[in-house]
Amino acid sequence: MTTNDDPRPLLILIAGPYASGTGGDPELMRRNLERLEEAAWPIFRAGHVPMIGEWVALPVLRSAGASGPLDPLAEQVMYPTAERLLQHCDAVLRLPGESRGADQDVAIARQRGIPVYSSLEEIPAVTVAI
Repeated sequence: MTTNDDPRPLLILIAGPYASGTGGDPELMRRNLERLEEAAWPIFRAGHVPMIGEWVALPVLRSAGASGPLDPLAEQVMYPTAERLLQHCDAVLRLPGESRGADQDVAIARQRGIPVYSSLEEIPAVTVAI
């Protein structure tokens, strides 16, 4: 990671495959979420706040009574959650893998003019105490 002179931590959305390519298999979706979460610590260690859309969307779905991310209600929650989060995020980290949702996140970020990183090494570090 590079060093950033701006001491302000960024809120960075981690975007990558979650349901894509899983065929609805809950175990594969769980593994995909773990892959997304692997980027959380390096982002935090660099002085920023990591965010994953599923961290917000899945509890919203549960509280709405949905059976999970394949419930028909998910269409009204999953992508809209990411869109709403991107109104507050300062950057996006796009992890590898085919994902319509992550591609949509990148498109929204670019429309908003916020940085899109394709690797952790591209994210500038800020000096913070851990």
